[in-house]
Amino acid sequence: MALIDVFLSRLVKRGTLTLTDHQGQSRSFGTSDPDYGDVAIRFTDAGAAGYVASHPRLGAAEAFMDGRLVVEKGDILDLITLVRRNQPWERGGQLKIRNPLRRGFNDLAGRLSRLNWQSRSKRNVAHHYDLGNDFYRLFLDADMQYSCAYFSDPANGLDQAQTDKKAHIAAKLALKPGQRVLDIGCGWGGMALYLHRTCGVDVLGVTLSEEQLKIARERAAAAGVADHVKFELIDYRNVEGQFDRIVSVGMFEHVGPPHFREFFRKCRNLLAEDGAMLIHTIGRFGGPGTTDAFTRKYIFPGGYIPALSETLAASEKSRLIAADVETLRLHYAMTIRHWYRRTVENRDAIVAMYDERFYRMWLFYLAGAISTFEYGGMGNYQILYTRRRDALPITRNWIAAEEKRLAALD
Repeated sequence: MALIDVFLSRLVKRGTLTLTDHQGQSRSFGTSDPDYGDVAIRFTDAGAAGYVASHPRLGAAEAFMDGRLVVEKGDILDLITLVRRNQPWERGGQLKIRNPLRRGFNDLAGRLSRLNWQSRSKRNVAHHYDLGNDFYRLFLDADMQYSCAYFSDPANGLDQAQTDKKAHIAAKLALKPGQRVLDIGCGWGGMALYLHRTCGVDVLGVTLSEEQLKIARERAAAAGVADHVKFELIDYRNVEGQFDRIVSVGMFEHVGPPHFREFFRKCRNLLAEDGAMLIHTIGRFGGPGTTDAFTRKYIFPGGYIPALSETLAASEKSRLIAADVETLRLHYAMTIRHWYRRTVENRDAIVAMYDERFYRMWLFYLAGAISTFEYGGMGNYQILYTRRRDALPITRNWIAAEEKRLAALD
């Protein structure tokens, strides 16, 4: 039996995967199950099957990007979902001791990529976020929120869900007019502008992306609020001053475990004594892990998805109180499904901007992310911190009341 046959027979038990090799010979794996789907793929050259089977963490992605693996029934999302759904993170059965050699090798492979000293951080950010503003406009919402939305109603569209995300975060921060807010990793400025418009606060947004900075400043100027909403190209470690509130959405994933304690120590020093800080981050459901090879190489060099345990452990060292923790279990999968659909709809434009290989890489990235949030061990955490235990109301009632007020504004 060929290595690829052994590989696929282990991966696909429910649903069917039909494989056609470069000579036109076909075989199927799994058992028919309409809930899992029916996918067909084809390898276009003699070496593709062996490459995928012998490089399980990177082979399928690169074979798809290079046109050596072609999905003939369904699409790449269907293929990845079929495989991932057969091995969901919360699957039953007895837990076994993991292979310590494999665990050690995987940890070593990702350890160096997590070192994000300042010069490397800017380079890593540019690799992903400076792809071009016109590219991101093709698949993001109108406010260009490149992070998990909040679906207060699963039927809501992407723009509404992203507005609700901003309201959900603003409500938790219990903002008051005139307060000073720091937005770490401000993106294209949407969150900072929203907080000023709805809560009357002054905001400093910091980013390492020159492309994002340009748009954020243009938006603040166009809205006539540049005196109250300012943006700087600066590493958070170099920010000075005191802030009543700190918000960071989708940035903590780029900090890296070696710098977690440094991040929280800096934030505590920037935060007023009666201040509050909210971090919105992708997180692992289990314990600490490693960044997969595809993501390290092509998508987020230096990126690392933290476990809740290691995030809280790092913040405890800075005497920050986790006043509220919320797990968004499916919201990011729903968000990225919108991005995936819009990416497919704008295929021709993306290929014209870059090339076919880039388009397939991006599609693989989004498809993999969807399946990870639907069946893998990833979700999103919103962690609200305070320096003082009496800095916020003692029940969560204020959050719903403030969300209702913000919803009425929109």
